[in-house]
Amino acid sequence: MSATIRLKRFGTKKRPFYRIVVMDKREGRDSRTIDELGIYHPIEKEDKQIAFNVEKARHWIENGALVSDTVRSLFNKKGVALARKKGACEA
Repeated sequence: MSATIRLKRFGTKKRPFYRIVVMDKREGRDSRTIDELGIYHPIEKEDKQIAFNVEKARHWIENGALVSDTVRSLFNKKGVALARKKGACEA
């Protein structure tokens, strides 16, 4: 199983709300999740937009989970650099 950290969409039309989740990379966007790391509200005020558990995210990345480009940019926006341990290869 190849895990990836990505967004899962909730909310209504024109009022999106996302959860930052760990999923099997072969599953669909709104399928079953392995773990939930946080939330992302693109419509909220700047200080309430992004909230996530940094320790859980680091744990999953160290264990080989890939991070989607969008989630990586959200992590960078919050000033959290999540790098893999040296010697780990990306597929």
